[in-house]
Amino acid sequence: MAQQVAATDELLDYIRQVSLRDDPLLAELRAETAGLPAGEAMQVMAEEGQLLALLVGLTGARSVLEIGTFTGYSTLCMARALPPGGTLVTCDITERWPAIGAGYWERAGVADRIELRIGDAVETLAKLTAERGPESFDLVFIDADKVNYPRYYEDSLVLLRPGGLLVVDNTLFFGRVADPSHRDADTLGVRELNTALHTDERVEISLLAMADGITLVRKRP
Repeated sequence: MAQQVAATDELLDYIRQVSLRDDPLLAELRAETAGLPAGEAMQVMAEEGQLLALLVGLTGARSVLEIGTFTGYSTLCMARALPPGGTLVTCDITERWPAIGAGYWERAGVADRIELRIGDAVETLAKLTAERGPESFDLVFIDADKVNYPRYYEDSLVLLRPGGLLVVDNTLFFGRVADPSHRDADTLGVRELNTALHTDERVEISLLAMADGITLVRKRP
């Protein structure tokens, strides 16, 4: 039986050549984001953006929740995959970075599908639960501050419908989760969530060794 293949630079280039379907608008937003402080490290890879769009289509999602907007690249990928009438609520702590993405959303013709919420994510999730009620989203994408991952997961699970999909980014966190010597708050937050997911009978999970680790979480009906 074949084991995990090593992701060499040559192999990653090949994967992009045969699977990545890029376009000028996405490439332009990635380039602008890469020029920001820590922008290249924080932005979603092109392959992951394409995966997120595919997952929106596969699940038939009409309502998407995103925790962590940054410059709105993943927002754009998912919004473009929504069907007519679909909506995406994206949350960030500041207007500074999402303001960059807003122009791209307009150019892509999907700005009317996107609702930006600014503020503390825990408070935003509580407001969404009060406004829309539990089980009001089909798909949730978490890519925000790692120390609060366990809290974001629990709050998001309330908002996710039975059978819905939750996607968590950075669940390998630069490989630090597997190194006990890393005890910083962010690593501990990701490690705590990974451990909790492994035994959470409310969901089905699969951690993909892609990008910085992507965990797919399906809420059991």
